Amino acid sequence: MDMFRVAVIGGRPAPVAGAKELGIDVVLVHEEGSYDPAVARHCERIVHAPIADGPAILEVLRPLHEERPFDRVLTTTEPAAESTGYVVDALGLTGVTEATARALKDKALTRELLAKYDISPVRHQVVHSAEEAAEFQRSVGGRIVLKPVDGVASLHIHPAANADEAARAWRDLAADGFDAPIAEEYLEGPVVSVDSFSFDGRHVPIGYSEYRMNERFVEWEVSTPSRAAAPHLAELRALTVQLLDAVGLTEGPSHSEFVLTPQGPRVLESHARLAGSGAPELVRRAFGVDLNRWFLTVPLGIDELPAASPEPVGGAAVRFFTPQPGQVRAVEVATEVGAEVRRIPRGETPLVFLPYLDEFRQLPAAAVIAKSPGDTVPELLTVADCVSGYVIASGVDREAAVTRCEEIDKNIRFLTDRRSDRPTN
Repeated sequence: MDMFRVAVIGGRPAPVAGAKELGIDVVLVHEEGSYDPAVARHCERIVHAPIADGPAILEVLRPLHEERPFDRVLTTTEPAAESTGYVVDALGLTGVTEATARALKDKALTRELLAKYDISPVRHQVVHSAEEAAEFQRSVGGRIVLKPVDGVASLHIHPAANADEAARAWRDLAADGFDAPIAEEYLEGPVVSVDSFSFDGRHVPIGYSEYRMNERFVEWEVSTPSRAAAPHLAELRALTVQLLDAVGLTEGPSHSEFVLTPQGPRVLESHARLAGSGAPELVRRAFGVDLNRWFLTVPLGIDELPAASPEPVGGAAVRFFTPQPGQVRAVEVATEVGAEVRRIPRGETPLVFLPYLDEFRQLPAAAVIAKSPGDTVPELLTVADCVSGYVIASGVDREAAVTRCEEIDKNIRFLTDRRSDRPTN
C-alpha cells in the first residue's frame, strides 16, 4: 500500500498519534526540547527548525519533498500558522495559504475583510497614538477595547470606558511594545465558539462551546454544547461559513469565537487550527467527532467530511484549577474525589498544555494536579497561566459535565501563601 506523506509543523502529539496505522507517514518539524520524544513512534522522522521561520522550515523540508513529495504541510499551533502557509505556497500544495493565515492572525485585517463583505459589523480602528485612541472612544460613545493586532491567549487586553482610559490603555500597550494596537467597540455578551472543519472549500460547523472567564478575559472553563449558543445556532453556523470564505480558508480545522451581543452574534476572532484548552477532546465527547483524527484523514480523503453538522450525543467540560496566587503549601485531595487523579512530579515541566489528556479518552472524568508544595501559582493574567492543573468530565449534557467538574474541583484544594486576597475567577 502506498503511504500518504505529510509534514506537521510544531504543535502537540495528539493529531499525529496513530498516523502510521492510517497509512500516513508524518515528518514532524519542531524545535529541540519543545516536544515529547515519545511522539517519534508516530513519525517517519523528526527534523528541527524554528517553527515560526518559514524559510528555515522550507530549507529542511524541500529536499525531503524532492525525494518523495508531501501530500500536505499542516500545523495545529498558532506560532507556526504563517510559516506553515509560507511552505504550503512555496511547495504549491493545497492547504492554508500564508495570506489566509495572515488574515486570521492580524485582527485588523480580519475586520477589514469582514467589513468588505458586510459581515458582522464592528467599529474598529488601528490607533497610532493616545490621541487617536481617545478620539476613537469618543466617536464610539461607549466602552471600547484596545489590544495588539496579533495578540494571543487573552494577553494585553485593555477595556476603556472613556477617552482618558483609552489614552492610558494606548500608552500601556505602547510601553509593552504595541504602538499600533487595534481599538474596537466593546462587544457585550457571552463568548461562544464554533469548531469547524473544511474540505475543498466546503465548511461544516461541528461543536459549539461557551466559556467562563475572569475579569481579565482569561478563560478558565470551556464547556459544550453551549446552552447560550443554542438559540443563535443557525446564525452562528452561517456566520462561521461567511467568515471562513472571507479569509479564504478552504481546508482543515478552524476555531471561531463570537460574542452574543444584543444586536446578534458578532465575530471576535478566528484561527485556522484546532482549538486549544482541550476543545477537540470536548467535541469528541459531546459530538462523537474526532477532530484530531480528521486533522490528517479528511484532507487526505481517508475520512469524508459529513454533509451536515452533527447533533450532540452528550456534554463535556474542562475546568482549570485557579488557586490563589502564591507559593503552594499543600494540595489536599479528598478520599473520594470522583475521578482518576494524576500528579505532575515536582520539577517536571509538561511539554503539552493539558498533560495526560490523551490517556483520559475512555474515562468519564479525570483530573491532573500540576503543582506541588514549594511551587508557585502565578496570577491569572493569560491562558498560559492556567498551569495548576485541570479537570475534564463528560455528562448527559453540558450542564451535567460542568456540575461534575465543579464537584471534583471542590475535592482538590490548593493551599497557598496568598499574594492577593482577590479571587482569580
